[in-house]
Amino acid sequence: MSGEVRHLLHVFPSFAVGGAQARFCALANHFGPRYRHSVIALDGDRAAAARLDPRLDVAFPEIVLPKRRMLAALRACHAALGTLRPDRLVTYNWGAIEFALANRLRGIPHLHVEDGFGPEERDRQLPRRVRLRRLALARSAVALPSRTLLRLASETWRLDRARLHYVPNGIAVARFRVAADPALRAWAGAAPLIGTVAGLRAEKNIARLLAGFAPHAAMARLAIAGDGPQRAALEAEAARLGIAARVRFLGACADPAPIHAAFDIFALSSDTEQMPLTLMEAMARGAPVAASDVGDVAAMVAEANRPFIVPAEAAALSRALGALLADAPLRARLGAANRARAEAQFDQARMFADFAALFDGRNPALRSASDDAGPVRAG
Repeated sequence: MSGEVRHLLHVFPSFAVGGAQARFCALANHFGPRYRHSVIALDGDRAAAARLDPRLDVAFPEIVLPKRRMLAALRACHAALGTLRPDRLVTYNWGAIEFALANRLRGIPHLHVEDGFGPEERDRQLPRRVRLRRLALARSAVALPSRTLLRLASETWRLDRARLHYVPNGIAVARFRVAADPALRAWAGAAPLIGTVAGLRAEKNIARLLAGFAPHAAMARLAIAGDGPQRAALEAEAARLGIAARVRFLGACADPAPIHAAFDIFALSSDTEQMPLTLMEAMARGAPVAASDVGDVAAMVAEANRPFIVPAEAAALSRALGALLADAPLRARLGAANRARAEAQFDQARMFADFAALFDGRNPALRSASDDAGPVRAG
């Protein structure tokens, strides 16, 4: 293979805009012609493709898997692997597990990237899925961006620790030193602006954020960037709470940096996260954070910000937001501390090096799960 361009086949449950998709786009854009990519979006949604450099060699094969027919789906995956013949298969999350299973017979070098779970596994791992992950990933390299997931893959899935790689997410920290979106700041006026960037899906629990914001609506504004199947229901909930005039749904945004720059407080209300990119972006911009205590969120923020990482309840989130709204100097101190932590911990150079090693079939440089010291939270 020396001198040849490696062909990577990436299988996503969806290639809609989200954290895993944004990370892949950043990786592909960074590596440029080093790799040739095929991207399968199992739900047919390829919206994240807009973030890819048009000069890249990327194909989007269309593969439709039969629903609720595991054997037929495995046969389709096996056939696709034989047709596409990649040098390495890269699967993402539970929704691509059929490709990982089918590859047990093909034997193509395999990397699985696990970013977290949907709402059905928020509170506990489903036994059937644990068994299938154990079978499908027994011979695979597995990349995990959070210490919570690393522990789960080792202790619950019982995968070989030597095959597990702790690869924290990274972002272009400097890209978030930009001017605020002027239209968004004009809408907020003098009022503090609370904001979030999230897919409008059940596990992001934006309804919790609306409920937590409602007691403060007279003194603040709330902006929600992102789109998804729950948008209409969330707009209706804002109206029901009587806060619709104080809430703006921005829809999907191609560049989140100016949006983040407009926020005075970043809020994250999810039921489940691991190492969210949007939190890194908020920290890089220099925002104080009020968030649900899930995944590695408490470990990610600056130590001074950790009291505002609270149980995943609307009342607790509301109290955290209220304390930050009431104290502008505190917001400034926490924002500066978060920005310094993002600069020290979350720049993307190390992530690029680690994924290059994994894409090439090498082990990345050993990284301790304690490198980004902080408390580990379940979730």
